[in-house]
This record gives sequence, structure tokens and C-alpha cells, in this order.
Amino acid sequence: MNVLVVDASIAVKWFLPEQYSINALRLLDIGYELQAPDLIIAECGNVLWKKWLRHELEPELIPVMLSDLCRMNLRIVPAFSLIYEAARIAVTWCRSFYDSIYLALAVTVNGRMVTADEKLCNALKDTSMAERVIMIGDLA
Repeated sequence: MNVLVVDASIAVKWFLPEQYSINALRLLDIGYELQAPDLIIAECGNVLWKKWLRHELEPELIPVMLSDLCRMNLRIVPAFSLIYEAARIAVTWCRSFYDSIYLALAVTVNGRMVTADEKLCNALKDTSMAERVIMIGDLA
């Protein structure tokens, strides 16, 4: 599996120093094909907006960071192309539709979703979806 699907918890770490930021930045250099559903832009925007609300980020940086995200070596896939698989995943494993869109992309491209969402990884660890999701700290 050479394709990694990155979620917003990873993409934000490319721009802001957080736990696992170094691990997330390494993803840009280690030869994986990185993909994400177009949902990632809105989710990252929301994270950045919340950081602005908490006075952790200047407002003019939000569109700059999102523009940079759109120019990165990240293949953006339309979420509408994933809705059937995402619905199946959401219902089968009782996961949010947001998470299921990322997981659906991982299934569709026969890759893995990399995330910093430990709760998601733990929820799927004893399911057949466990092979499709990996915690950023566990990625070799």
C-alpha cells in the first residue's frame, strides 16, 4: 500500500506545531502518494478558525494556510465519489460520516488512512477496518 489518505488532523500539523507535527511533516518526504477527500479543506479551515477563536492564530493566516494546503503534493478527491462506500462504513462501524469519507477513500485506493485521532483508531482496532487506519505515531 503506497497510498496514504491524510485527514485534517494530519494536514493541520503541516502548518502548526502540535504533537506529531514532525511525524506529519515526514509524510511529505518519504515517498507515499498522499490523497485526501476535498472535505479536508473545510475541516482544516474549521480547525484554523477555532484556533483563531482561542486567540492562537492571526485571522489573515487562515486563507494563506488553506491556499498552501491546496498547492501541496496532495491529490484531492471529490467527496461525492465516495458517498456510497462512506455510507456503508458509517453504518457498519458506527463512525461519523466525516471519518467514513476518509476511510472510504482509503478503501477505494487500497491504501491506509493516517490520522492523529486516537479515538478513531481505537474504535476500529478490532474490526476489519483496522488495516485501513493508522495512528501517525505508529507509522514507520
